[in-house]
Amino acid sequence: MYVANEWNDYEVIDTGNGEKLERWGDVILRRPDPQIIWPIAKEDKSWRDVHGHYHRSSSGGGNWEMKKPIPERWTVSFDQLKFYIKPTNFKHTGLFPEQAANWRWMMDKISVAKRPISVLNLFAYTGGASVACASAGASVVHVDAAKGMVQWAKENLALSGLADRHVRFITDDVFKFVQREQRRGNRYDAIIMDPPSYGRGPSGETWKLEQSLYPFVESCLSILSDKPLFFLINSYTTGISPTVLNNILSMTVKQRFGGRISAGELGLPITKSGMNLPCGILGRWEE
Repeated sequence: MYVANEWNDYEVIDTGNGEKLERWGDVILRRPDPQIIWPIAKEDKSWRDVHGHYHRSSSGGGNWEMKKPIPERWTVSFDQLKFYIKPTNFKHTGLFPEQAANWRWMMDKISVAKRPISVLNLFAYTGGASVACASAGASVVHVDAAKGMVQWAKENLALSGLADRHVRFITDDVFKFVQREQRRGNRYDAIIMDPPSYGRGPSGETWKLEQSLYPFVESCLSILSDKPLFFLINSYTTGISPTVLNNILSMTVKQRFGGRISAGELGLPITKSGMNLPCGILGRWEE
C-alpha cells in the first residue's frame, strides 16, 4: 500500500460503520466511505462534535448537515502546495488526500530527471497532480470535461504561487483531446489518468472502465515521447485489482519502452486505530 502519511493539514481521525471522521485544516467533517465495513471502536463525542456531516439518501445522493459555521471554502497545504477545500453536493471536498502519495512520487521523478518534462493530466479534476508536477518544474497540460473543475484547478495553481508556470488548462472531452493530439503530432514525457468507472462522451459515446481502459491506454502510446518518464493510472472503480493495472501497463507501455511497473493500493493512516484506510488503486510505469 502507498500511504499518504506526510499530511499536517489533513487527518483521518477515526473510522467505522461506513463513515470516516476527518480533519481538513481546522474543519472536522464526517463522511460516508463504502470501504469502511467495520464498526466504530468507540463512538465518543468527537463523532458528534463536527462541523459537517454528510448523510446518504436511500434514494441516492445525499446532503450535508452543517452543525457549525464554516467558510464557503478554505485552504489546506501539502508541503509547498495549497488547495481550496469546499464540501460539494456529492459528498466530495475537491481533493483526494490519498493522492499525495502520487504527488510526492511524481515531484521526485520530475526533479531528478534533469531535463524538461512535459506532462499530460487527463480526467484532471481540481488539479492536485497538475499543481504538484508544475511545482517540480514540469510543463503541464490539464484536461477535464467539467468547466467548474478546471476553474478550481486554475485557482489552486495560483493559490500555490505557481500561476507563472507553464500550465495549459483545457475544458474538453479527454478522448477527443487525445485523438487531436495524435493528429497534431504532440508528444508528452509523462501521462497521468484518473478515469471514471462510467461516463458518456459529448456524442453519446459510452465509457465503461472494464471495456474502455485498455484501448484508451493503448491509444495514448502514440502521444508519448521517445523517452517517457512515467505513466500513472489511478482507479476508484470497485472490483478492479491493482494487478489489472499492472497487466495493462505491461502489455502497453512496458512492452514498447521497457522500464518497470509498480501497482498497489492507495491509503491514508487512521489516527485512532493505527490502521490504514484503503482509498483506491494505482499502476505506475517508470523509465
